[in-house]
Amino acid sequence: MALRVVLADDHVVLRQGVRALLERHGIDVVAEAADGRAAAALARELAPNVAVLDIMMPLLNGIDAARQIVDACPETQVVLLTALEQERLVTEAVRAGVRGVVLKTQAAEDLIQAIEQVSRGGFYVGAGVSKAVVEACRAAVADEGSRLTSRERQVVQLVAEGKSTKQVAALLAITPKTAEFHRARVMKKLDVHDVAGLVRYAIREGLITP
Repeated sequence: MALRVVLADDHVVLRQGVRALLERHGIDVVAEAADGRAAAALARELAPNVAVLDIMMPLLNGIDAARQIVDACPETQVVLLTALEQERLVTEAVRAGVRGVVLKTQAAEDLIQAIEQVSRGGFYVGAGVSKAVVEACRAAVADEGSRLTSRERQVVQLVAEGKSTKQVAALLAITPKTAEFHRARVMKKLDVHDVAGLVRYAIREGLITP
């Protein structure tokens, strides 16, 4: 039986190219998404073997989408597709439950190998990502990036993307008062005092692009 994959990337051309590549190798792309929230919802609905997520997506980044997928669909393995090589992001991805990390600079065959390997319960780290770093981050304790809860990270990303308190509340299905509480708590935790500070933090943590 063909492996079933949910594919998420906000760049349509890249997503279509990856889909064509996977289908040429006999992998069934059961759904596509342009943002992390949609990807997590599709994974919950379809329970694919593997979710392939871009790390930088609107509304919910790939790392936090991976957290939601792993929590809701433990049978679905996650491969993160990224152009970023920062070791800190790899660390955060592994903590989120990601089983494979593939850099966009790698060959197409590497992505196929990653999908096949994680679907069998393995762990795939692409060339250019230090295996020593991944092993270290498995046992690492909380760092600056993980001080925030998943919900708080979502709030940071949405605020940094320019969403108002009402928009944040609507997207997260919470009240505006709760959204404002989360934002105030995040700012206190991070010791930032304005939206610009949250934006800088979001860029530094890879939640949004500059």
